[in-house]
Amino acid sequence: MKLLITGFNGFVAGSVIAHSKEKWEIHGIGRSENPVNEPGIFYHNLDLLDEAQFTSLFHEIRPDAVIHTAAMANIDICEKNQEQAEKVNVGVTRLIAGLCKELGSKLVFCSTDTVFDGIKGDYTETDAPHAVNYYADTKIKGEQIVLSASPDNVVARLALVMGLPVIGQGNSFLADTIEKLKKGLQIPFPENEIRTPVDVITLGCALVELAGNRFGGIIHLSGCTKINRYQMALEIATTLGYPRELILRVNSNAMPGRAPRANDASMDNSLAKIILKTPMRTLAEGLNLTLNFKSK
Repeated sequence: MKLLITGFNGFVAGSVIAHSKEKWEIHGIGRSENPVNEPGIFYHNLDLLDEAQFTSLFHEIRPDAVIHTAAMANIDICEKNQEQAEKVNVGVTRLIAGLCKELGSKLVFCSTDTVFDGIKGDYTETDAPHAVNYYADTKIKGEQIVLSASPDNVVARLALVMGLPVIGQGNSFLADTIEKLKKGLQIPFPENEIRTPVDVITLGCALVELAGNRFGGIIHLSGCTKINRYQMALEIATTLGYPRELILRVNSNAMPGRAPRANDASMDNSLAKIILKTPMRTLAEGLNLTLNFKSK
């Protein structure tokens, strides 16, 4: 079975690779140096915006499943560069969904908890998304494309992803936080943003499971702890033995020059608990797992 992973050099993809390499022939697409040099893992240096080259490669690989993690994910950059965000987050997703439909490949699309406006909280899969920024808008469009292409496709809405990089570097807020705490630097975290963080180890395992099972539709991949980002950072600092005074509370929607954020994007993970063998974990369990994880 062949698995194609976009965003191969990214934070989430590193965990996907670690959990799929024993059962899948892995093909990864990225734009920088190959982070993995192991048998059964094939790296393709390619720009996903090059439609002709990507289409040719897709037909050559003929993957059984695709996990689409690649995205333009910085909320503020998307807000200021909407045309590029549309090309990457919507256009590329449309291309991949079309190719998956053509060849019968299952598509697992990585969406986000921030598709919700943050008014209600505890969102379920049946709640209608409503964007408060342009990044969320592009993700909602991507969801619609993926779901309309095939009933076998999966829209996996990811909660705030916490953890340390498994393979390569990736963009890990935990790694960045630890480095700053080591230096004794104060770090701002928004008290207004309530989330249900998921650890990257659990997430990678769940995405691989979704690529190989029969579930199709929307599923929320989130942790079991509902918490604001300031309190989350306090727990991390305490667990790691750093002074809690280094964590500063801020309001992200009161900061000038930033795109709006959803205040309560917490998600209900009841469906994931039913559908998946992969257990959804609390913040403390997920933090312990990611700090002690060793890839085989």
